[in-house]
Amino acid sequence: MAKSGSTNDTGGLAPSDLIDQRIEELGDWRGEKLARIRELVKQADPEIVEEWKWRGVPTWSHAGMICTGETYKQVVKATFAKGASLDDPSEMFNSSLEGNTRRAIDFHEDDEIDGDAFIALVRAAVDLNLSK
Repeated sequence: MAKSGSTNDTGGLAPSDLIDQRIEELGDWRGEKLARIRELVKQADPEIVEEWKWRGVPTWSHAGMICTGETYKQVVKATFAKGASLDDPSEMFNSSLEGNTRRAIDFHEDDEIDGDAFIALVRAAVDLNLSK
């Protein structure tokens, strides 16, 4: 059974299946980082909805978009839709800092993901969405 979320240009596959495919297709450190981000997002909020947007971007939502998991050659980027409104006591945000809405975290191959800090950001983003 398909979970809710966008399935445009997906051959009818559920977003969660498409994210599984992306992780497997990457087959390297980027797939491992994306899988870890996904695991932490789902750990932070069991009610999160996985979506597949913009022809290939894993996206997680709860009462609105929380974050995306974009993969590039040198970086895996977790972009928080309303990151500029979130407290970031662990100073995880290191990208897209100039805007007044989004904030992102660029993870490189050798970067460790601070699971507790990442989960705290996801929970703060969910709380912000639910407060609107």
